[in-house]
Amino acid sequence: MKHLIAPSILSADFANLQRDIEMLNQSEADWIHVDVMDGVFVPNISFGFPVITAAKKHAKKPFDVHLMIVEPDKYIADFAKAGADLITVHYEACTHLHRTIQLIKSVGCKAGVALNPHTPVSLLKDILQDIDLALVMSVNPGFGGQAFIPQTLKKLRELRQMAQQTNPNLYIEVDGGVGIQNIASLIEAGANVFVAGNAVFAAPSPTQMIADLKNVETSIQHI
Repeated sequence: MKHLIAPSILSADFANLQRDIEMLNQSEADWIHVDVMDGVFVPNISFGFPVITAAKKHAKKPFDVHLMIVEPDKYIADFAKAGADLITVHYEACTHLHRTIQLIKSVGCKAGVALNPHTPVSLLKDILQDIDLALVMSVNPGFGGQAFIPQTLKKLRELRQMAQQTNPNLYIEVDGGVGIQNIASLIEAGANVFVAGNAVFAAPSPTQMIADLKNVETSIQHI
Protein backbone atom coordinates (compact mmCIF):
# COMPACT_ATOMS: atom_id res chain seq x y z
CA MET A 1 0.00 0.00 0.00
CA LYS A 2 1.37 3.40 -0.98
CA HIS A 3 1.50 6.30 1.40
CA LEU A 4 -1.62 8.46 1.79
CA ILE A 5 -2.09 12.16 0.99
CA ALA A 6 -4.46 14.19 3.17
CA PRO A 7 -4.78 17.76 1.87
CA SER A 8 -5.72 20.23 4.59
CA ILE A 9 -8.74 22.36 3.80
CA LEU A 10 -7.41 24.96 6.23
CA SER A 11 -5.53 26.20 3.15
CA ALA A 12 -8.58 26.01 0.85
CA ASP A 13 -10.54 29.01 -0.41
CA PHE A 14 -13.25 29.31 2.25
CA ALA A 15 -15.44 31.31 -0.15
CA ASN A 16 -15.32 28.37 -2.56
CA LEU A 17 -15.07 25.45 -0.16
CA GLN A 18 -17.50 23.25 -2.10
CA ARG A 19 -15.45 23.76 -5.26
CA ASP A 20 -12.22 22.82 -3.47
CA ILE A 21 -13.82 19.76 -1.84
CA GLU A 22 -15.02 18.60 -5.24
CA MET A 23 -11.51 19.13 -6.64
CA LEU A 24 -10.15 16.85 -3.90
CA ASN A 25 -12.83 14.28 -4.76
CA GLN A 26 -11.50 14.13 -8.32
CA SER A 27 -7.84 14.09 -7.28
CA GLU A 28 -5.58 11.30 -6.02
CA ALA A 29 -6.02 12.53 -2.44
CA ASP A 30 -6.85 9.74 0.00
CA TRP A 31 -8.27 11.70 2.95
CA ILE A 32 -9.42 15.26 3.59
CA HIS A 33 -7.68 16.76 6.61
CA VAL A 34 -9.79 19.08 8.76
CA ASP A 35 -7.89 21.22 11.28
CA VAL A 36 -10.11 22.27 14.18
CA MET A 37 -8.71 25.08 16.37
CA ASP A 38 -10.30 26.71 19.40
CA GLY A 39 -8.15 29.79 20.04
CA VAL A 40 -7.18 28.31 23.44
CA PHE A 41 -5.02 25.24 22.80
CA VAL A 42 -3.59 27.02 19.76
CA PRO A 43 -3.58 30.75 18.89
CA ASN A 44 -6.08 30.52 16.05
CA ILE A 45 -9.73 29.63 15.40
CA SER A 46 -10.88 27.59 12.41
CA PHE A 47 -13.82 25.30 11.65
CA GLY A 48 -16.93 24.66 13.72
CA PHE A 49 -19.59 21.99 13.37
CA PRO A 50 -21.77 23.78 10.77
CA VAL A 51 -18.86 24.15 8.33
CA ILE A 52 -17.72 20.54 8.77
CA THR A 53 -21.27 19.24 8.35
CA ALA A 54 -21.75 21.31 5.18
CA ALA A 55 -18.40 20.27 3.72
CA LYS A 56 -19.05 16.60 4.45
CA LYS A 57 -22.15 16.66 2.23
CA HIS A 58 -19.89 17.23 -0.78
CA ALA A 59 -16.94 15.03 0.20
CA LYS A 60 -16.29 11.56 -1.20
CA LYS A 61 -13.09 11.02 0.77
CA PRO A 62 -12.79 10.24 4.51
CA PHE A 63 -12.61 13.20 6.89
CA ASP A 64 -9.40 13.16 8.95
CA VAL A 65 -10.31 15.53 11.78
CA HIS A 66 -7.44 16.94 13.84
CA LEU A 67 -8.63 18.50 17.10
CA MET A 68 -6.32 21.23 18.35
CA ILE A 69 -8.64 22.03 21.23
CA VAL A 70 -8.86 21.77 25.00
CA GLU A 71 -11.28 19.30 26.62
CA PRO A 72 -11.86 17.34 23.39
CA ASP A 73 -13.98 14.71 25.17
CA LYS A 74 -16.87 17.17 25.33
CA TYR A 75 -17.11 17.30 21.55
CA ILE A 76 -16.10 13.84 20.26
CA ALA A 77 -19.68 12.70 19.63
CA ASP A 78 -20.51 15.97 17.87
CA PHE A 79 -17.52 15.68 15.53
CA ALA A 80 -18.51 12.12 14.69
CA LYS A 81 -22.04 13.31 13.94
CA ALA A 82 -20.68 16.13 11.77
CA GLY A 83 -18.86 13.62 9.60
CA ALA A 84 -15.48 12.73 11.06
CA ASP A 85 -14.15 9.32 10.04
CA LEU A 86 -10.95 9.61 12.03
CA ILE A 87 -10.51 11.86 15.08
CA THR A 88 -7.09 12.84 16.36
CA VAL A 89 -6.62 14.50 19.74
CA HIS A 90 -3.48 16.02 21.19
CA TYR A 91 -1.54 14.17 23.86
CA GLU A 92 -0.96 17.54 25.54
CA ALA A 93 -4.71 18.26 25.79
CA CYS A 94 -5.83 14.94 27.30
CA THR A 95 -5.50 14.22 31.01
CA HIS A 96 -7.04 10.74 30.60
CA LEU A 97 -5.83 9.82 27.13
CA HIS A 98 -6.86 6.15 27.19
CA ARG A 99 -10.42 7.15 28.11
CA THR A 100 -10.49 9.67 25.26
CA ILE A 101 -9.30 7.06 22.76
CA GLN A 102 -12.00 4.65 23.88
CA LEU A 103 -14.60 7.40 23.54
CA ILE A 104 -13.53 8.09 19.95
CA LYS A 105 -13.84 4.40 19.09
CA SER A 106 -17.22 4.16 20.80
CA VAL A 107 -18.70 6.66 18.33
CA GLY A 108 -17.44 4.64 15.37
CA CYS A 109 -14.35 6.62 14.42
CA LYS A 110 -10.71 5.65 14.09
CA ALA A 111 -8.61 7.18 16.86
CA GLY A 112 -5.39 9.17 16.59
CA VAL A 113 -3.03 10.99 18.95
CA ALA A 114 -1.00 14.05 17.92
CA LEU A 115 2.27 15.25 19.42
CA ASN A 116 3.54 18.82 19.43
CA PRO A 117 7.13 19.38 18.25
CA HIS A 118 8.52 19.43 21.80
CA THR A 119 6.73 16.24 22.94
CA PRO A 120 8.80 13.02 22.76
CA VAL A 121 7.30 10.05 20.95
CA SER A 122 8.28 7.79 23.86
CA LEU A 123 5.22 9.11 25.71
CA LEU A 124 3.03 7.10 23.35
CA LYS A 125 4.56 3.79 24.40
CA ASP A 126 1.66 2.66 26.60
CA ILE A 127 -1.12 3.79 24.24
CA LEU A 128 0.40 2.81 20.88
CA GLN A 129 -1.39 -0.53 20.63
CA ASP A 130 -4.77 1.16 21.20
CA ILE A 131 -4.64 3.81 18.46
CA ASP A 132 -5.02 3.77 14.69
CA LEU A 133 -2.88 6.81 13.96
CA ALA A 134 -0.05 8.84 15.50
CA LEU A 135 0.37 12.37 14.19
CA VAL A 136 3.76 14.05 14.50
CA MET A 137 3.52 17.83 14.24
CA SER A 138 6.44 19.12 12.17
CA VAL A 139 5.53 22.76 12.87
CA ASN A 140 4.03 24.44 15.91
CA PRO A 141 0.25 23.98 15.59
CA GLY A 142 -2.02 26.93 14.90
CA PHE A 143 -1.10 28.35 11.51
CA GLY A 144 -0.37 27.06 8.03
CA GLY A 145 2.65 27.95 5.95
CA GLN A 146 5.34 27.38 8.61
CA ALA A 147 8.80 25.94 7.96
CA PHE A 148 9.37 22.22 8.58
CA ILE A 149 11.22 21.35 11.83
CA PRO A 150 14.11 18.97 10.91
CA GLN A 151 14.03 17.14 14.28
CA THR A 152 10.79 15.56 13.01
CA LEU A 153 12.78 13.01 10.99
CA LYS A 154 14.40 11.61 14.12
CA LYS A 155 11.02 11.39 15.86
CA LEU A 156 9.50 9.55 12.91
CA ARG A 157 12.27 6.95 12.89
CA GLU A 158 11.84 6.38 16.61
CA LEU A 159 8.06 6.14 16.33
CA ARG A 160 8.21 3.68 13.43
CA GLN A 161 10.59 1.49 15.42
CA MET A 162 8.21 1.56 18.40
CA ALA A 163 5.24 0.72 16.20
CA GLN A 164 6.96 -2.29 14.65
CA GLN A 165 6.90 -3.92 18.07
CA THR A 166 3.28 -3.29 19.12
CA ASN A 167 1.24 -1.89 16.21
CA PRO A 168 2.87 -2.49 12.81
CA ASN A 169 -0.23 -1.28 10.92
CA LEU A 170 -0.17 2.12 12.64
CA TYR A 171 -0.71 5.13 10.43
CA ILE A 172 2.10 7.62 11.09
CA GLU A 173 1.03 11.04 9.91
CA VAL A 174 3.10 14.21 9.46
CA ASP A 175 1.53 17.66 9.56
CA GLY A 176 3.36 20.88 8.73
CA GLY A 177 5.77 21.99 6.04
CA VAL A 178 5.26 18.85 3.93
CA GLY A 179 6.00 19.27 0.24
CA ILE A 180 7.57 17.71 -2.80
CA GLN A 181 11.00 18.75 -1.48
CA ASN A 182 10.89 16.54 1.63
CA ILE A 183 8.19 13.89 1.28
CA ALA A 184 10.61 11.19 0.12
CA SER A 185 12.80 11.61 3.20
CA LEU A 186 9.70 11.55 5.42
CA ILE A 187 8.54 8.27 3.88
CA GLU A 188 11.98 6.78 4.36
CA ALA A 189 11.92 7.92 8.02
CA GLY A 190 8.70 5.96 8.61
CA ALA A 191 5.72 8.20 7.87
CA ASN A 192 2.89 6.97 5.66
CA VAL A 193 0.23 9.71 5.81
CA PHE A 194 0.98 13.30 4.78
CA VAL A 195 -0.98 16.43 5.49
CA ALA A 196 -0.35 19.06 2.83
CA GLY A 197 -1.98 22.47 2.93
CA ASN A 198 -0.13 25.30 1.21
CA ALA A 199 1.85 22.83 -0.90
CA VAL A 200 -1.42 21.74 -2.54
CA PHE A 201 -3.67 24.79 -2.55
CA ALA A 202 -0.97 27.32 -3.49
CA ALA A 203 0.25 25.17 -6.39
CA PRO A 204 -0.59 26.21 -9.98
CA SER A 205 -2.39 22.87 -10.32
CA PRO A 206 -3.48 21.42 -6.95
CA THR A 207 -4.51 18.11 -8.53
CA GLN A 208 -1.11 17.74 -10.19
CA MET A 209 0.66 18.54 -6.92
CA ILE A 210 -1.41 15.88 -5.14
CA ALA A 211 -0.48 13.39 -7.88
CA ASP A 212 3.20 14.34 -7.57
CA LEU A 213 3.11 13.85 -3.78
CA LYS A 214 1.26 10.56 -4.16
CA ASN A 215 3.61 9.15 -6.77
CA VAL A 216 6.98 10.36 -5.50
CA GLU A 217 9.79 7.85 -5.97
CA THR A 218 11.33 6.48 -2.79
CA SER A 219 13.55 3.61 -1.82
CA ILE A 220 11.12 2.45 0.89
CA GLN A 221 7.36 2.13 1.06
CA HIS A 222 5.49 1.64 4.35
CA ILE A 223 1.98 0.36 4.91
